[in-house]
Amino acid sequence: QVQLVESGGGLVQPGGSLRLSCLASGFPSSWYSMAWYRQAPGRERELVASMTPTGGITNYAGSVKGRFTISRDNNKKTLNLQMNSLKSEDTAVYYCSVEIAGSRFWGQGTQVTVSS
Repeated sequence: QVQLVESGGGLVQPGGSLRLSCLASGFPSSWYSMAWYRQAPGRERELVASMTPTGGITNYAGSVKGRFTISRDNNKKTLNLQMNSLKSEDTAVYYCSVEIAGSRFWGQGTQVTVSS
């Protein structure tokens, strides 16, 4: 079955960096666009960044553009999110996601907390 396992979250000071990774299994991940979403307490889940199967097209939320970089390694079946210049408003649970045949699948999420 489809499995998405995120890692790399943690506590970081404002201005710091973190790198999230998502390991995909149970489906041919190189066939699908994949994405990172996040959900802060009391807020709706929102798209952070997405990438097409070969990485040719990326899309970013305006709030992270220029600070976050999405990448993927189809050989290793991983999706990554490099987050720089982190702000307190980036605090959220970050989810890896893929849509397959009209169904959206999610990982369990990884907590990112930006605080001094």
